[in-house]
Amino acid sequence: MVDLIADVKRVMRDVPDFPRDGVLFKDMTPVLQDPSLFRRVVAWMGEGVGTVDKVVGIESRGFIFAAPMVDTLDAGLVLARKKGKLPWRTVSRDYELEYGSATLEIHADAIAPGERVLVVDDLLATGGTARATIDLVRELGGVVTELVVLSELTFLDGRKRIDCPVRALVSF
Repeated sequence: MVDLIADVKRVMRDVPDFPRDGVLFKDMTPVLQDPSLFRRVVAWMGEGVGTVDKVVGIESRGFIFAAPMVDTLDAGLVLARKKGKLPWRTVSRDYELEYGSATLEIHADAIAPGERVLVVDDLLATGGTARATIDLVRELGGVVTELVVLSELTFLDGRKRIDCPVRALVSF
């Protein structure tokens, strides 16, 4: 795993002042450009997860990691999307991020009561997006087993807002 962490840190890049001035964006797209590295990251994300019924990918980069995981985990894929992007009835949650506010939605019929749910994203920062997603899963009756992310900005203390197990491959 030490090699995987080093390989991911080696290719991730910092983008200053994106999406607005003062924000240092951690760009993970180079991970996606290396098929071997991407496969290794997805495999790590799925390690030790156990039985889950659904994998929730958080818009938008969480979709990229969640989608290939559903095959190996034999689980359904649920999308947590920004407001107005899903075509069916939804449940929604407003939340704050490090540079503004937004609303997330999940289809109202995407998770059945009692289903075990893994939540996946690329980044844990302030925890607002992950917290909103976890709340939506629980509102639908799902049981969140874990939040797994590619990277975590530990200085923003987002983990403190999360009340389920959290795994992050790399920390900054």
